[in-house]
Formats: sequence, C-alpha cells, structure tokens
Amino acid sequence: MIKRSAGILVYKIEDNVIKVLLGHMGGPYWQDVENGSWSIPKGEFKNETSINAAKREFTEETGLMAPENLNYLSSKKVSNNKIIIIFYSQSDYDTNKTTSNTFTLEWPKGSGIIKEFKEIDKVEWMDINIAKEKILKNQVYFFNKLEEKLSGLTS
Repeated sequence: MIKRSAGILVYKIEDNVIKVLLGHMGGPYWQDVENGSWSIPKGEFKNETSINAAKREFTEETGLMAPENLNYLSSKKVSNNKIIIIFYSQSDYDTNKTTSNTFTLEWPKGSGIIKEFKEIDKVEWMDINIAKEKILKNQVYFFNKLEEKLSGLTS
C-alpha cells in the first residue's frame, strides 16, 4: 500500500531572496545533525483530502495556523511506497511563536525508559539556497519547483 504525506511550503521574499519556513526534526537521532535534518512541515494521512492533511500537519508541527491561500506545488514519489504532496503559500510567521506536537520513544534504545520528544524541535526561515543544503535530500525537488513558480519575482 502506498503511503501519502502532505505538507505546506511557506515562503516569503526578503531583499529579492526567497526564504522558506522549515522545521528541524526532533528527537534524539537528529539533535546534533544540521544538514539533512530539516523538513517541510508535513505528515502522513489516510482518510482526508491532501489539502486538509497539509493544513492539519502544518498546525500540528508548528503550532501556527495554516495559511488560507494554498496553491498546489507538486507531488513526488520518494520511495517505493511513499508519495509526498506539497502545497505552497506566501506568508510571514514569527518563528518565536512556534510549538510542535510530541511523540514518545524508548530512549536510550533498549533502556526501557520512555521519553517524550517534539516532532519538530525548531522552526526557522532560511534562504532557499541554504535550505537546499539542510533539507532532506528528497525534498530539494520541491524547492526547485517553487523557484520555477516564482521565477520573475526575484532578480
């Protein structure tokens, strides 16, 4: 069965530079990792539309209300059993007002100790070119699609 994940790539243009809003993955595996540990706020869904799932996941992972004016950006098969669907919107958020939902995990593994971790431990605005280095590699595709959509808006 193919899994589906939906999210929202929020951008703004500052000084002719595209900036994107990204989340750093939470939990012990990612705490000391910078490159390859950032993601577009997104998540899996089953019994809802992709746009509703994208809005729900954005709010769960950032604590912010999802933008209303969403546009379809693109979809990409990222593994044999997963497709990511991304919407995009221009908006501006104060990253100091973000908070993420949490998950539980046995940590250290095999210890029997269950700990709670934020799904996203920080949210930041990033220059799109820097973001391409820090994002999970299978999501760079969406930045390229965003740049295509916005060509002509920046010099």
